[in-house]
This record gives sequence, C-alpha cells and structure tokens, in this order.
Amino acid sequence: MNNKPIILDATEKHLEEILKLNQDLVHFLSDLDMGSLTELGNMAEMFKVVEVDGKVAAFLIAVRENKPYASVNYKWFLDNYDKFLYVDRVVVSEDYQHMGIGRLIYNEVFNHAKSTGVDRVTAEIDIKPPNPVSLKFHEAFGFKEVGKQMVAGGKKEVSLQSVQL
Repeated sequence: MNNKPIILDATEKHLEEILKLNQDLVHFLSDLDMGSLTELGNMAEMFKVVEVDGKVAAFLIAVRENKPYASVNYKWFLDNYDKFLYVDRVVVSEDYQHMGIGRLIYNEVFNHAKSTGVDRVTAEIDIKPPNPVSLKFHEAFGFKEVGKQMVAGGKKEVSLQSVQL
C-alpha cells in the first residue's frame, strides 16, 4: 500500500464504485442510477476517478456548455455564460477526505479548462441545508457566487458559483 492518489479516466469497471460513492453522499448530491450515471458520463467533458491502492476514493464529472443535460443548475449556467466547464460533482469518500484529493481534482479541472481554451469553471454548492466545508473549499480556489436558486422541489437552495481563469 502506497496510498498515493492516481487520477484515471473512469471506465465501465469503475461504475459500481462510483454509484455507491454517489449514494453514500447523496444528501449533498442529486440521486443517480446506473442509467443516468452512464448517460452523464457519456456527455461529460471530464469523467475521472481517483484511485488509492486500487480503490475508488473519489470521482469527478464535469460537463461543457451546450450538452443535453437536464440539470437545472447546469441550465442556469447555460443561460448566463457562452463558454464554461461545469463541475457537476466532485465526490471524495469520507474514508479519503483530508488527504488533498479534492485539491488534486480541482487542479486537474483547471489545467484541463486552460488547455482546452475554457476560461470559466462553474459549480454549485448547497447553502440550505448548508455545506460550509464545500463553500470554504471553493472559496479557496477563487469561486464567487454569481446567483442562487431553489432546487429539489424547494427543499434545497444552492449558491451558483464561478471562477474566471
């Protein structure tokens, strides 16, 4: 065991672990089943996993503009920006938090955006119920609130955030 995180493209062999990880933290995310995960993965600009000792410790799904993605948050960014990379979800297993994996993933996102000519990265963070850890994390990367909206049938409020690269 070397515990060194490795970023890889997500493949079919990772899908079950990704789905389990999503469901473990679904209170911060939208629900996925295998069909919706596969569909989202197919339209994603970036669909990555972070493995630690062969186990999926984290995953990332990021989508470019003008995809047929039904997310209300994605649609908000689509209505407000011509070009962007939308971080749909970054999920780090509770077993692997505080190891720098989130920073590793976001550095990969920013490097990819810059190398593909995208100068804006977007994401949303729950503010009702609050997710202060995620808010602080995104703030450290320069994200700023550009809007808010109610989602999940009015059960959640999100802060729509953007960072200009």
